[in-house]
Amino acid sequence: MAQREKRSVSLPPDLARAVEHAAKAEGTTFSAWLAETAAHRLKLEAGRQAIGEWERENGPLTEAELADGLARARSSLGRAPAPAAERKSA
Repeated sequence: MAQREKRSVSLPPDLARAVEHAAKAEGTTFSAWLAETAAHRLKLEAGRQAIGEWERENGPLTEAELADGLARARSSLGRAPAPAAERKSA
């Protein structure tokens, strides 16, 4: 079993209820849902920082690179490719 560190957090009541509902809908606990969500957020932020660093070193991503990245992200999530109108506005 993974080691855990117990923390106390304060949340607005509406947010706490929404987290509880989301956790139950996913069949997990309040704490596990928060941990998974926090880990996901940290991964997203690390990705944003990596892209920013890459762009500082290599220049902005091209439209083709952005479109390829979006297609890969949608595919990894099991989603269909973005409609043409959405791709143009990205």
